Amino acid sequence: MSVRNKKRSKSYSTTPTDAILESISDGVFTVDMEWRITSFNRAAEEITGVSRDEAIGQRCSEVFRSSMCGEECGLHQTLKTGKPIIGKSGYIIAMDGSRIPISVSTAVLKDADGRVIGGAETFRDLSEVEALRRELEGKFRVGDFSSRSPLMQRVLEVLPAVAASPSTVLILGETGTGKEVMARTIHSLGPRNKGPFIAVNCAALPDTLLESELFGYKAGAFTGAARDKLGRFALAKGGTIFLDEIGAVSPALQVRLLRVLQERTFEPLGAVRSESTDARIIVAANTDLAEQVRRGVFREDLYYRINIVRVELPPLRRRKEDIPLLVEEFIVRFNHLQQKSVQGITAEALSLLMAHDWPGNIRELENAIERAFIYCGKGHIGIRHLPGELTARDTPAAIDSNAHSAHEIIDAQAIRAALERNTFNRLAAAKELGIHKTTLHRRMKKLGIPLPDQDGRTRGRKQ
Repeated sequence: MSVRNKKRSKSYSTTPTDAILESISDGVFTVDMEWRITSFNRAAEEITGVSRDEAIGQRCSEVFRSSMCGEECGLHQTLKTGKPIIGKSGYIIAMDGSRIPISVSTAVLKDADGRVIGGAETFRDLSEVEALRRELEGKFRVGDFSSRSPLMQRVLEVLPAVAASPSTVLILGETGTGKEVMARTIHSLGPRNKGPFIAVNCAALPDTLLESELFGYKAGAFTGAARDKLGRFALAKGGTIFLDEIGAVSPALQVRLLRVLQERTFEPLGAVRSESTDARIIVAANTDLAEQVRRGVFREDLYYRINIVRVELPPLRRRKEDIPLLVEEFIVRFNHLQQKSVQGITAEALSLLMAHDWPGNIRELENAIERAFIYCGKGHIGIRHLPGELTARDTPAAIDSNAHSAHEIIDAQAIRAALERNTFNRLAAAKELGIHKTTLHRRMKKLGIPLPDQDGRTRGRKQ
């Protein structure tokens, strides 16, 4: 724990209780019925940067400047109801202006006759835990792409190197696996991220329109072409062009694309001279291009030109570890977009999602959560809020057949949460979960849960 206050008041220790309060690492203070601070221990000084002499006699809201002051004050709720609060999260603003995440517990303070004379609050500095959480989250996120799946981790590990390279990238994956998100991530991580990102769905347009969209045209090239129009390759100058569903391109247009890849030149319709492009090219396909080559549907030379760097995105049914993470992200997004306050999803509804095979992959999952928002404006998403076709398709028998997998995912989430709460101390996490440390280690290994470089017991405190 960092010492944020240079000028601390003199330490005191008049009773065994005072000595204990001075030695613990949690901040402790008490207030009277007028909310004025009556005691303030050493750790409270260090966390807030306020000396004991300055704090005592002040109102607690003037000292802490906390997110939990006012209506959210836990101590106020405790004095009002008589019930303690344990582990409420929030933050305070220290004297140097820094924002410090804390965990708060409160209790009623009584005198020897049992009369309420004020309240007591303990608060724990979670700065190091928060830093560890961000460090761990960083291992699961690269750009806009996040995953906890071991399959996806191998992809995310090489993504920075792929982004730094100027080579053409081929992204393979089923519909809805996030190929365009991956392409945008590669663009954002690369040296061309200041330039434009131009996406084209090659299956959405007939061949003649796709050709003019890609290469542009000159005035008079055809009836109705009154003025020049820049194509997508010209618009992507200095940036990236993303050609989705390239397997749908006709053999005739494949020849023109091959020339762009080989010579970095193209001719707009009606032009008399070639134009150059420096755009980075990323292509994607949801079909087996190698099989299309064998059937003579896709040019072999074009396939070899685009298959320089390959990124394969596994379907959601093979990375179900990511379903809770994706659901959480979608809930945050739709809360913001729809101005709602959905807090999460029930365990039963999550189990149902885990049991589904998701033929539409991440896009189908996103649609399911968006539809659930129609019926759930606040609280938690339950089974009754999920789309009817999803609940009808996933019968109890189907859910039972996937229960083992779903339970493992939920087990992994519980273990990760316990590790984070205990600063990644495996012994403390095992005690919290009610299992032996060796059992925890075995479960973590089986579930593929990564460990930080150091156990929480050995991680030194900042001075």
